Amino acid sequence: MFVTELRFEPFADTTITAAEKAINHYLEALRANGQILGREFAVAYNDGEFRVRLMQPEKTSLANRYNSPWVKSALKGLTDAKLLTPREKFIGQDINSEVSNTEPVSWQLLYTSYVHMCSPLRSGDNLLPIPLYQIPATFNGDHKRIIKWQSEWQACDELQMAAATKAEFAALDEISEVDSDLFRRGWDLRGRIEYLTKTPTYYYLYRVGGESLASEQARVCPKCGSQEWKLNEPLLDMFHFRCEPCRLISNLSWDHQ
Repeated sequence: MFVTELRFEPFADTTITAAEKAINHYLEALRANGQILGREFAVAYNDGEFRVRLMQPEKTSLANRYNSPWVKSALKGLTDAKLLTPREKFIGQDINSEVSNTEPVSWQLLYTSYVHMCSPLRSGDNLLPIPLYQIPATFNGDHKRIIKWQSEWQACDELQMAAATKAEFAALDEISEVDSDLFRRGWDLRGRIEYLTKTPTYYYLYRVGGESLASEQARVCPKCGSQEWKLNEPLLDMFHFRCEPCRLISNLSWDHQ
């Protein structure tokens, strides 16, 4: 991922309130399309202009060709707020994050965790994140539903990892059970992505617990009951199960690895 600074300079008299609203609207539109990453953006005002530093998947993430209808509308909103089109200043590559996938993929999966800021769509060939704006818009012109699903999955993951309250168990069910609301929404998104990209797309089902390693290795696909989903060798050194018909991928319980 890469760090870029955007500068918003007024071209006529405006107000902090009008500028703040227009800039935040623009940033939210970029986030909904996967062009910038993260949830909070510190916008500073100094020397007559507004500045914000952003994390983006690629150097070219803010190119006009990737803009969604919402981003295009938000750019017009900047003009209405008397702000010039934002100027970009490339800062550099973030050394603490993953690089984005740049190769054609043979299959892909929805996979995230509470420590990941990048796209939840991953290449099945190397597990590198695929920028969402690189695929057709999933709903209503962008990828807001995928971003929302990712935020909810990460919130549940953080709760179950903290293991400090009763909420841990409800959160764990959401990311590990096929009858949960979060699974159903993610499963539908997975199908939509596969339809749009014409690429086999799988859903990662988190697994922890289980009585023993033997019982884990013998478990069946939780969606169709197939015993054929156990792999002879783990995929990407991480996934030990894959059900082709159900488009599910999972791991041996983290408690028995």
